[in-house]
Amino acid sequence: MSKTAGVIAGVGLADRPRRSVWPARMDLAQSASGLLLGLFMWGHMAFVSTILISHDAMWMVTKMFEGYFVFGRAFPAIVSGVVTIVFVLFMTHALLALRKFPAEYRQYRTFLSHKTLIHHGDTSLWWLQVVTGFLLFFLGPPHLYQMLMHPDGIGPYGSADRVWSGLWWPLYLVLLFCVELHGGIGLYRLAVKWGWFEGSDPNRSRRRLVRIKWAITVFFLALGLLTLAAYMKLGYERRDRVGEIYVPAWVQPAAPGGGR
Repeated sequence: MSKTAGVIAGVGLADRPRRSVWPARMDLAQSASGLLLGLFMWGHMAFVSTILISHDAMWMVTKMFEGYFVFGRAFPAIVSGVVTIVFVLFMTHALLALRKFPAEYRQYRTFLSHKTLIHHGDTSLWWLQVVTGFLLFFLGPPHLYQMLMHPDGIGPYGSADRVWSGLWWPLYLVLLFCVELHGGIGLYRLAVKWGWFEGSDPNRSRRRLVRIKWAITVFFLALGLLTLAAYMKLGYERRDRVGEIYVPAWVQPAAPGGGR
């Protein structure tokens, strides 16, 4: 009797809709794309800040990505290829992240009420990440499109001319703060979410991660502001010579008589 009842109770279970695994897969894809973009952000800042060392250093980094030291000549299309990959990664990450944005005004008001009520640091960080992410959705594509279409315009003089004479510096200034805040918070939340560096005391580890996160953010913001100021200064000094291409003295062909 009990066996029959069990069979009857189980009738129709196979027809019940199963929970989709796609939300978990999309969450993993969002985390992976965010991690790659965050690491790229740090590398990108390290490369563009070489202008603080010298014009030659920035030129060498630019030509390295163009394959100059491998093929004996520069191929700016290589940079366009890298930018295309970053662009696709950026749009994929943005579309995946939209799933977690408040979808309507009521949800937005409910979240703000909860945020004010619980007054939790990580909740405030998440909201700051949402705001900066929303701004990046509009600020990021123009910069990426510029790099995609004009990779040959990257260099000490070309970048400085674009920043100052091309009037890109206001966008880059806002973009700098949005990228560093959004990326820094994102990497911190990834570490907390997946239990990286958790140790034996999760609460203590989280407090340590928060301090490290803000230290890294302040460092990259300071480096970014100094770098932007250097390009603005160089662009201002060159405002009457827009369009010149920088070539290091040791690369220029020797003039007759041994001169440069």
